[in-house]
Amino acid sequence: MSLLPEAAVGEALAEASRFRDGLYACLTGRGDELFELADAVLCAPGAVHSAVELTLLPEHRRGHGAMYDGLNQGRIDTDRLRSLLAGLPLPRFPDGRLVLAIDVSPWLRSDAPCSPERLFCHV
Repeated sequence: MSLLPEAAVGEALAEASRFRDGLYACLTGRGDELFELADAVLCAPGAVHSAVELTLLPEHRRGHGAMYDGLNQGRIDTDRLRSLLAGLPLPRFPDGRLVLAIDVSPWLRSDAPCSPERLFCHV
């Protein structure tokens, strides 16, 4: 949000609110629990290794039994979710250019058997 002009901050918050409303509408079974799980995943301080650890986060206000119930009985309208995601606006700079991000960092795999003669070179 710090890259946005002052006037666009309110618009960005409104867009996020519309998306949250649309996401909640896609959750057709046990929607409250699934929505809290989604919030917990997004607010987790790092990688999530198990669903149970999400119940320990403040964004998840229910017990672990509700989490199991939501995962077992919850339903998502995937066609509606697909339409919601496809309809999101693309991030743009104030001059209209698209905002793109690319990760060019190498992922070293020293145990990979396919390229034993490879080198790590800084350019």
